[in-house]
Amino acid sequence: MKKDWMKYAGSMQQLAYVRPVAYKEGRAKNMNAWEIKSGHMAFHVMADKCLDISDLSYKGMNMSFMAKPGLMGRGHYDTNGQEAQRSIMGGLLFTCGLETICAPCNVDGRDYPMHGRMRTTPAEHTGADAFFDGDEYVISVKGEMREAELFGENMVLRRTIETRLGSNSILVTDEIENQAFRPEPLMLLYHCNMGYPFLDETCELVLPVKKVSGREAFAEQHVDRWNWMDEPKPNEPEYVFLHDMAEDESGNTMAMVVNHGRELALCLEFNRKNLPYFMEWKSMASGDYALGLEPSNSSVYGKPYHISQDKVHYLQPFEKEVNQIRFTVLEGEEAIRNCRERMNKIKGES
Repeated sequence: MKKDWMKYAGSMQQLAYVRPVAYKEGRAKNMNAWEIKSGHMAFHVMADKCLDISDLSYKGMNMSFMAKPGLMGRGHYDTNGQEAQRSIMGGLLFTCGLETICAPCNVDGRDYPMHGRMRTTPAEHTGADAFFDGDEYVISVKGEMREAELFGENMVLRRTIETRLGSNSILVTDEIENQAFRPEPLMLLYHCNMGYPFLDETCELVLPVKKVSGREAFAEQHVDRWNWMDEPKPNEPEYVFLHDMAEDESGNTMAMVVNHGRELALCLEFNRKNLPYFMEWKSMASGDYALGLEPSNSSVYGKPYHISQDKVHYLQPFEKEVNQIRFTVLEGEEAIRNCRERMNKIKGES
């Protein structure tokens, strides 16, 4: 492939690149990011917000969700209880944790903000590269985020984001280490969000699921539609569904959102060893139209629930955990059918 590509393009930047960018206006002013193009895919990695992925497009079409506040950097709303919703911009991926996920809460007099502090933590020791590895052209971004407090926790998240030209895949690899001299709770949720125009009423969510339940009575009333999107509805409340997922012998599982009208899909792959929970956030509200897929090591009911159930997950001093999340764009009936067949094998179906 290397010689084939370079016969037509003396500079590989015609086909793929990673470039540092800085935003100059609005709520995103002074935020730094990397702009990445890899063939038909394009996305941005936010240097100042946990190396999260703010958007994804394929052949020029947006596939990810952005909330009404829009693109923004870090601000005074970031960790202020319920006000944190004003700084949740969505994106293809934002990272929830590391002390708490989901709703804001107060435990033993300490405030924990909505979805935690990691999603607004800037990266350091960063780097980006684009190079040939044999015949494959690799693009990568890496960095380190620290969530720490004087006399408190000292948690480090090291992240690498990699794509290869022609693969239509993005691989996120996280290493989380407890650098404190005491056990620390680790609550972690990967909020992966699809949006219009990829997401519309022709979309189906496909999962190797064994059981589905609603987070509350209202969601339970809509559980028969958990896997199909609807047209936008003014002021429609959100639904959250809890999924008991099947996995293969190594713990691997996957999810796929299929746009049947476009014959286009987005596949999400992860391992359940460290991420045993999986939630679906379905928002069909006009103006807040989104689908969130949420691999997690903790329940959607949050920190107080895990404390009450004595189910808090801890990392011991200097213990590490590694997670990988892979996003893959699938185009055409054959690619979508092959992914569905892989899920059937995970479920033990022919």
